Amino acid sequence: MIMDLTNKICIITGSTSGIGMVTAKTLAQLGATLVLPIRDALKGDTLRDEIIKQTPDAKLDFMHCDLASLSSIREFVHQFKSKYQKLHLLINNAGIWETKRNITPDGIEKNFAVNHLAPFLLTNLLLDTIKESSPARIINVASEAHRQGKIKFQDIEFNNKFSSFQAYAQSKLANILFTKKLSQELSGSGVTVNCLHPGVVSTNLFDKMPGILMKAMNLFMITPEKGAQTTIYLATSPDVEKTNGLYFSKSKPKKPASQALQQASADKLWEISEAYVGIQE
Repeated sequence: MIMDLTNKICIITGSTSGIGMVTAKTLAQLGATLVLPIRDALKGDTLRDEIIKQTPDAKLDFMHCDLASLSSIREFVHQFKSKYQKLHLLINNAGIWETKRNITPDGIEKNFAVNHLAPFLLTNLLLDTIKESSPARIINVASEAHRQGKIKFQDIEFNNKFSSFQAYAQSKLANILFTKKLSQELSGSGVTVNCLHPGVVSTNLFDKMPGILMKAMNLFMITPEKGAQTTIYLATSPDVEKTNGLYFSKSKPKKPASQALQQASADKLWEISEAYVGIQE
């Protein structure tokens, strides 16, 4: 059984490719009004064509947003709030995997900035609207890579010794710790937040990987259509209407690594993240 999303406002980040695109197409079919933050207008046009081909009466609104820029996220939220009073579904789907240590315009290591700080800021700036729209849902796309991750509080941006995989794994662990802490903040509000592992999906996340590694990974990668199923389940199933603060894989709750369950880490990461993005309680 799937919920009817008619008249429901939904934001999906990272919707121009991969599992984000599959999610957007599916939710458009279910009647949702999709507000899609996009960085590349041409990719936005392609996405619009793809969705309209499948759902001619789809309700779509594209707004510029570069998730590597804190000011761009703030501008997107300002634009969104000037047009919409409600937000029923926020899907923090966008993710990157930088193989070299790159920094954002704000001077922050890019894996940490885009994969963690962007959804942290976006969600917090939209939280008042989401609460006013309850029942509402927030979904964070994490990864099983978190099991190899550790929050390096002493060097969270890998200034000293950069490891591409560790930077990515840390950012995915951060997604789960963020979900844990946010679920506590939202307790009793009618808003739920859950996170998930989509599977190892054949998407442009791995564009910067060496060719030989990609050949090996291609043997067990799944399609974006399969990879999007857990996100779609969390967005549309009545079964998880009251479920809050859990990690899912293959549309079922799954116990994350022990480091994703540490309250002290969740609390400390939240404080550090607030300082980075310039918001306080």
